[in-house]
Amino acid sequence: MHFRLHESYANSNRVVVKPPYEVTETGWGEFEVIIKIFFNDPNEKPVTIYHLLKLFQSETDIMLGKKNLVIEYYDELVFQDPSAMLQHLLTTQRPLTLGAYKHENDFEEKQQKTLKNIVSAKSKIRQEISELNERLKQNKDAIQKFKEEIRKLDKQEEKLDL
Repeated sequence: MHFRLHESYANSNRVVVKPPYEVTETGWGEFEVIIKIFFNDPNEKPVTIYHLLKLFQSETDIMLGKKNLVIEYYDELVFQDPSAMLQHLLTTQRPLTLGAYKHENDFEEKQQKTLKNIVSAKSKIRQEISELNERLKQNKDAIQKFKEEIRKLDKQEEKLDL
């Protein structure tokens, strides 16, 4: 696995060839890390992932007293028609055990909250569209009434001119 960090780091290109596939550094800022994943099967092309890394807390987090900075993302690789060798490697490897690591985020819960927010937003948008359509209809009716009034006034003016 090849990690490309911000150029301000000494040796910004890091290669990790065995688990755990991670780089540990300290710093402050926000930048994109380019991660290139190479597979044991030479027939499989490497995959490049772009990961935004944030190494500072927002003022809101600081005001709320949050001590740790935790920003996690979930990426998933789906192999379409893997080679026989990669298929074998993916299905016969024993699970990697690196100890008791637990994500700070419950991604299933995050997915449910996101879905709920999307449904709520769609409902709110539908309501706003309905209200705007009603206002549009009222404005069109008002415009039509004004046009009729103008026509009546024009007719009265024509009669007075005769």
